[in-house]
Amino acid sequence: MKAIVCTEYGSPDVLQLKEVEKPTPRDNEVQIGIYSTTVTSGDLRIRKADPFAVRFLYGFLRPKKITILGSDLAGEIEAVGKNVKLFKEGDQVFAGTGVSLGSNAEYICLSEEGAVATKPANMTYEEAAAILFGATTSLIFLRDKGNIQSGQKVLIYGASGALGTAAVQLAKYFGAEVTGVCSTTNLELVKSLGADKVIDYTKEDFTKSGQTYDIVFDTIGKSSFSGCLRSLKEKGVYLKAVHMGLSPILRGLWTSMTSTKKVIGAIAIARKEDLIFLKDLIEAGKMKSVIDRRYPLEQTIEAHRYVEQGHKKGNVVIAVQHNNKT
Repeated sequence: MKAIVCTEYGSPDVLQLKEVEKPTPRDNEVQIGIYSTTVTSGDLRIRKADPFAVRFLYGFLRPKKITILGSDLAGEIEAVGKNVKLFKEGDQVFAGTGVSLGSNAEYICLSEEGAVATKPANMTYEEAAAILFGATTSLIFLRDKGNIQSGQKVLIYGASGALGTAAVQLAKYFGAEVTGVCSTTNLELVKSLGADKVIDYTKEDFTKSGQTYDIVFDTIGKSSFSGCLRSLKEKGVYLKAVHMGLSPILRGLWTSMTSTKKVIGAIAIARKEDLIFLKDLIEAGKMKSVIDRRYPLEQTIEAHRYVEQGHKKGNVVIAVQHNNKT
């Protein structure tokens, strides 16, 4: 099968399109023919080994434990292990691979108990793959870590990215009053997703407005730490969905220990129940995908270069052409 292989840390040029062995499902696994996958900011961080801690997980000098990037996919089950009970051949599914990665390829095998669920009936394969990274991460941060409640004031920083576009929709679903922060060109997009207010960060610094929020969710890691704390209400929560360096971690721990405000940063790993929750929301018309660009698998390097610019709207999708399905 074809796959995008990463055997060195570095620029997008370290990626290679190669023929690799097609995986065979174990007794509790399903083999999925992948129709659509994605390139996310998480893929970039692993490829660049930034933060350095990536090396402790995937290989110190070069990637050893995993060579195929990609954490999201949508496709069709083509084979099942003898003990599989939840799925059958021909089922249309979407899935998250977590830290194991491996979705930038034509096939993958995953445990039936993992983050695999039936694809939303009202989404294409591209839309289903695109929703996963941002929606599962934002769901875990807002619902599970931030304990979002109806009536709260929530600010989403980076509201036009993969996490941000999902976070705005989820926060509205949970009944919050949502303020999105983005650039001038993305104001209308964020409004269309349901944001009650949109702030253009090129013209206004939300941390200096005097407005306070129950939750400040930084989806891209570029907000002012002290400014965000200042913008929190008492007992407010500052969520950081990207890796924090040592200094922010220590400041966050100190803040949580010495005040009523909390700073929470972590890695969000999707579970099967999260995908089922999102599927129900999507089929009820409460969530939709935002896709910026589409690339064929053969142009994954170009997709990485584009995502690395930091200006994408929503998600970048990779079309895997072996089945020619969208």
